Amino acid sequence: MELHVQQAKSIRGVVNAPPSKSYSHRAFIIASLAEGASRLKYPLYSEDTLASLDSCRALGCEIEVKEDECIIQGTSGDLKTPENVVDVKNSGTTLRIMTSVASLAPYYTVLTGDSSLRKRPMHDLLQSLENLGVSAISARNNGKAPIIVKGGFKGGTTAINGDVSSQFISSILIAAPYADEPVHLKVKGNFISRPYVEMTLDIMKDFGVTVDQKPSNSFNKNHEFYVEPQKYKGTEYTVEGDYSSASYLVAAAAALNSNLIVKNLNLDSKQGDRVILDIVKKMGCEVKLKKDEVEIHGHGELQGIEVELENSPDLLPTVAALGAMAKGTTHIKGVEHARYKETDRIHTCALELAKLGVSVMEEKDGLIIQGGALGGVVDSHNDHRLVMALYLIGLKVGKVKIENASVYDVSFPNFTHIMEKLVTGM
Repeated sequence: MELHVQQAKSIRGVVNAPPSKSYSHRAFIIASLAEGASRLKYPLYSEDTLASLDSCRALGCEIEVKEDECIIQGTSGDLKTPENVVDVKNSGTTLRIMTSVASLAPYYTVLTGDSSLRKRPMHDLLQSLENLGVSAISARNNGKAPIIVKGGFKGGTTAINGDVSSQFISSILIAAPYADEPVHLKVKGNFISRPYVEMTLDIMKDFGVTVDQKPSNSFNKNHEFYVEPQKYKGTEYTVEGDYSSASYLVAAAAALNSNLIVKNLNLDSKQGDRVILDIVKKMGCEVKLKKDEVEIHGHGELQGIEVELENSPDLLPTVAALGAMAKGTTHIKGVEHARYKETDRIHTCALELAKLGVSVMEEKDGLIIQGGALGGVVDSHNDHRLVMALYLIGLKVGKVKIENASVYDVSFPNFTHIMEKLVTGM
């Protein structure tokens, strides 16, 4: 599928932020492990989150999908061995969380995905699980999917590097309540993307599981988690709006003359990507915060900034697009771990921005971008976030064609429909 994006005069209107992909993943999986039924209100049904639902079904959970809610009959942790290989498609979150969860099923579970997913690193997680009595191996012995998980989660003490993926930490924590013994998890070194782990702990608490923490300090360099054997309890849970997906709405409004209200955004959210509001404000956009909504007034001009995205790597494509449309230099730092997403996002952002006439320098952990984007033909690299970021540039400068663009369905299925309703003069 190709997307042809024409220049827009402005952004106007009121829109609901899509439901959070991160919260939906976690809520689906935790509800499937819970004791009793759960009613999940306003979850996100996208290609990625449906991969989590299908994985839970494969492990024996009964799930009823409705338009505005999902009813899940929990398994109390008594999972069954899947009849077939579990294909999680392109969902790294599903692969990583379900690797730990699959150890709660008897016998063997095989998890795999598409060619992009099979390039994503899993070694640190597999090694950490081994110390907890979990046998999870890479079928090709390269530290990547397909992953073969043998039933059995003993528990005990393990450690994991904090600078590769927070999903590894969330994976162990989500399954830990069902281990035979308490789980003591030490996060070594720099704890990146920590807000995503805070989200995990938030949902675990809502489903009745408590986790003790010992934060790192000058004496203890590790952040430590302690999880006693417990069970999640079925509950009614409302999925909050997604700052990652809303970032494209906010960024579009910031770059153009605009008056946009984005509803369903929890201003006290644990989501690290809420920093997008501070970023566009620093670049020169007016931002007004109200209860559960944000009002954006854009003036059509942005200034380049220096920004640290260590705790919000999913914002890299959005901020890179903003930098390409801004005056002056935008320096994005602290996102080396974004190289291990659906694509090497530092490299693919640099590659595609250059096709639009942008002067961009690729660094080990970020990008230096000189504003001045023009039209052109770009490719998605099958990365949903890159598609939506490049679309924003098309709205600003016009005549942008995005090839292989349909992958925005991974996280924001009605993205183009919503944008077309909000823009004027396109």
